[in-house]
Amino acid sequence: MRHPLELLAGLWELFRLGLITRFRLGGPYWKWRKATAFGRGSPPPAELRRLLLEHARWIARMRRHM
Repeated sequence: MRHPLELLAGLWELFRLGLITRFRLGGPYWKWRKATAFGRGSPPPAELRRLLLEHARWIARMRRHM
């Protein structure tokens, strides 16, 4: 049961981050985030989605423990 709740919390945090960055996915924050996460390459789309959800869950865990 923890995983689905963690996923929901992570999706909320991604939405919140989207609001903060005004959903400018090509903006400075998202460019920096992609460069630090992947360097010059980018994983296949399915792997990218998995990593994005993993990152979302991590954000939720970090905010919960603050």
